[in-house]
Amino acid sequence: MLPLAIFNSLCDFSMLNETVYKRFEKTTKNHKNLPFVHITLETASAYGIEATEISYGQMLNSVNEWKLKFEKAGYSYGDRIGLLLQNRPIFLEIWLALNCIGLSVVPINPDLRISELEYIIEHSEMKLIISTESRIFELEKAISNQKLDVDVISSNCEIPDIQIKDNSNIAPNQSTECALLYTSGTTGKPKGCILSNEYFLNCGDWYSNMDGLISLSYARERMITPLPLFHMNAMAVSVTAMITVAGCLVLLDRFHPSTWWKSVRESEATCIHYLGIMPSILMNNPIKTTDKDHSVRFGFGAGIDQKLHNSFEERFGFPLIEGWAMTETGSGGTISAHKEPRKIGLSCFGKPENDVEIKIIDEYGNDVGPNLPGELLVRRNGKNKKYGFFSGYLKNDLATKEVWKNGWFNTGDIVRKDETGSLYFIDRKKNIIRRSGENIAAVEVESILNRHPNVKICAAVAVPDKLREEEVGVFIILNESENTRSTANKIVKWALTQMAYYKVPGYISFTNELPLTGTQKVRRGDLKNLVKNTLRNDGFYDMRNLKRRQV
Repeated sequence: MLPLAIFNSLCDFSMLNETVYKRFEKTTKNHKNLPFVHITLETASAYGIEATEISYGQMLNSVNEWKLKFEKAGYSYGDRIGLLLQNRPIFLEIWLALNCIGLSVVPINPDLRISELEYIIEHSEMKLIISTESRIFELEKAISNQKLDVDVISSNCEIPDIQIKDNSNIAPNQSTECALLYTSGTTGKPKGCILSNEYFLNCGDWYSNMDGLISLSYARERMITPLPLFHMNAMAVSVTAMITVAGCLVLLDRFHPSTWWKSVRESEATCIHYLGIMPSILMNNPIKTTDKDHSVRFGFGAGIDQKLHNSFEERFGFPLIEGWAMTETGSGGTISAHKEPRKIGLSCFGKPENDVEIKIIDEYGNDVGPNLPGELLVRRNGKNKKYGFFSGYLKNDLATKEVWKNGWFNTGDIVRKDETGSLYFIDRKKNIIRRSGENIAAVEVESILNRHPNVKICAAVAVPDKLREEEVGVFIILNESENTRSTANKIVKWALTQMAYYKVPGYISFTNELPLTGTQKVRRGDLKNLVKNTLRNDGFYDMRNLKRRQV
């Protein structure tokens, strides 16, 4: 049975012209005085803005002002605008304004550095970047290095004019690109996921139609998230869910363990979004009599430590609902453990609803039996198997076709299914390092480190980490340099200027040889044993203390 919101959208042709902006406008007409965004004192202090609540009506006024500015400057349907604004409410203002006139946004991770910025700016063909003041110089340098014609401004500057195109009268609809989000892949370069209005609206529909432990009440919810707006979780799920149910979004600048519960209480949050590392850190805080003094009914996320799941719920008094999704699947393929029995502490992420189909296959493409590991394949139930999924990878039709091989979305995640149909996460088939919720492509790390003058060749690999799930480890063959901690320090400090801090190696081991194939490619299968042996022999330089966000 289709959720009511989706059924209505299929029956009402006018809904095919719906956009995120139109849904926000509709909610505002009915609830203009309700709060849309809550800014805590801590977040306000971090960003130098006012701690306040912004109503739906106030936000719509700001959005429409931005809309007029962009139209006056000549921007129109199909253009892309880069946003490096972190979790500031102005991100939402500009995004909704651009969405109204059919422009797409490219949210930029503020942790990215020169090499990464150069690639994303060029690949996305963005026409303009709106950034915080502190990052403008670096963005301009990246643009200059690639000899691109892209303007960079702060949010308080006048929008530069652009040549007016003939498509200014095209009306955006559900198929129109809403955002381009970059996600790590195994090819070394991040892939640009094209996400339509349909993708975003379906996220809101999915959440608002959920029952069980993650049901949302209309015009009553206050969702707190420390997750970044350049990820689909916060941007597509949290934002559109709150718009759909006329709720309030509590945007934090980031996760602050020492003040987390203070923010939760003062914002009167009713639900939270988390990553696996957050519960682990919160459980390390001293036990207090106020641990259950809050209004939270549930947390929704993924990756909690199996050993902590039950004890966290008992200590803080609400369930942590584990789910599964990818940027590419959106809510079109989301699976979550929102109904009992949840099988706590077993990495169980529930059963698919009736609108999601799954298969679990072995390396030869054959279906596997109960409790046997295999790759998870997903698609939408019904005529449109891609409903709610991403529209494809920008400029990479081959990768898009490959991931949709045989009519199924091939996730690359290894799972098992028990006799009841419950799914359990096991591992990742893809060559991805999963650190604190961030997916890091090993080949991307290698391609940047190989540019260092002292690095002859290297291989990046996941090293187990109790707190962050995995840490980036790198085996390096040097060019005429000493195998010392000093050399490792220099490489890490250089890497911090070239890539996001979380991608920088936390462990470095110098070696004279790497396991290579006959065509001189790294034999990835041999690296796990190499990691185990190196850890056993204390052969890594621990560089984790150098990994800090660069201001």
